[in-house]
Amino acid sequence: MFDLFANLGLGLAVAVSLQNLALCFVGCLLGTLVGVLPGIGPIATIAILLPITFGLEPVSALIMLAGIYYGAQYGGSTTAILLSIPGETSAVVTTLDGHQMARQGRAGVALGIAAIGSFFAGTVSTLIIAALGEPLTRLALVFGPAEYFSLMVMGLIFAVVLARGSIFKAITMILAGILLSTIGPDLTTGQLRMTFGIPWMADGIEIAILGMGMFGIAEVFRNLESRIQGDVFHGRIGRLLPGREELAQSTMPILRGTAVGAALGILPGNGAVLGSFASYTIEKKLAADPSRFGRGAIEGVAGPESANNAGAQTSFIPLLTLGIPPNAVMAIMVGAMTLHGIVPGPTVLTRTPELFWGLVASMWIGNLMLLVINLPLVGLWVKFLQVPYRLMFVGIVIFCCIGVYSINREPGDIIVLTALAVLGYALSKFGFEAAPLTLGFVLGRMMEENLRQALIISHGRFTTFVERPLSAFLLTVAVVLLVIAFLPTIKRSREKAFVEGDE
Repeated sequence: MFDLFANLGLGLAVAVSLQNLALCFVGCLLGTLVGVLPGIGPIATIAILLPITFGLEPVSALIMLAGIYYGAQYGGSTTAILLSIPGETSAVVTTLDGHQMARQGRAGVALGIAAIGSFFAGTVSTLIIAALGEPLTRLALVFGPAEYFSLMVMGLIFAVVLARGSIFKAITMILAGILLSTIGPDLTTGQLRMTFGIPWMADGIEIAILGMGMFGIAEVFRNLESRIQGDVFHGRIGRLLPGREELAQSTMPILRGTAVGAALGILPGNGAVLGSFASYTIEKKLAADPSRFGRGAIEGVAGPESANNAGAQTSFIPLLTLGIPPNAVMAIMVGAMTLHGIVPGPTVLTRTPELFWGLVASMWIGNLMLLVINLPLVGLWVKFLQVPYRLMFVGIVIFCCIGVYSINREPGDIIVLTALAVLGYALSKFGFEAAPLTLGFVLGRMMEENLRQALIISHGRFTTFVERPLSAFLLTVAVVLLVIAFLPTIKRSREKAFVEGDE
């Protein structure tokens, strides 16, 4: 316990430097903005801003990028409540009761309880990261290449099971991502693969270019095709602080939402999104009068908002301790760490403890900043929705192109960006998600490296993956999960849950 407080003290000393405080504020501000504005999202924003972080210290860059991610969870609830437009996917559930509360003249209370629940969940999640950091790092240090390969296979299977839509499509996208990751030099021989003789393809595809294309420009195409329209909120926001009765109604949903979101955030997949749906379902089942939900029940705001923020922050746990990104945003964060010469995984804590604990401490400071940013500036965020989208999309495309060119100073990267944007848009038309492809792309390189190392150590014996107990256990879990997901009853329940979520 003493070590935990000593480590948090080290983190606070790093996080409260003037530069890190400023960058944390900038990240939270940008995160709130992209959360408020539908169709941009933290993935594209982080990918666009990666080149800007080149001149920063690694811990400063990660503090800002992390602030964008969990800040977007806060911002998404503002327009979900006031305009019934979820700025972020994880805020979809909040529209059900949050907007009804706004129509009843309780917009301020809905915003207030969303902010309080988010702050509590963020604080608890920060402590969970701090508590689990060292034990998981010690566990990861005993992993060999075989265990890491099996862990990544299990992670990808989790991503398949928890991905929205068809399991077959999720598997296809993950395999496509792994295939894209093999473009470039062979890890052992240096022989170029799948470059088609094009010189600027020799180093493979950058994760930042993939993120900007598949999530940034492709999202612009989708929004231009069917722009979400919403009325500007003209009603009275009212008091922001909930009363004693409203706090009493919200306390247990906030606690349950935090627990559910924190647990699901660690799993590969969309923890923040799944957490909010799961929390809403739990609150509705536990309610004495379930008919209140969808008509302005404050529990329908408190639980999901706590869950999505808890899930957003605990998703850093597998990234920082095991080096495994659990979702597409964390996959982009892997790219950010790699660009700054940091290898994600247990060595982050052992070699650069100031980075690990500085990032953890900044999350608590960021949540405090977001509490201040979101409530007093509600009117300002709503006004941003009046900006014509034709002006915003031009800016997004220009920033993406500048960001891509600045990475390698290679005009050919713009061609790759365009091709990935068209591919991302085309895949979405056929119901394929880009997130599993991104996970497959990032983990593909790691899987190949660990697969080869394991085979070299075992003199080419594939049986090494089942002879090592921990590796065999992880592979067994992966196989069991996949078999369960294909069972007719489970498959129908899964598809029904996602259809209800979309509705």
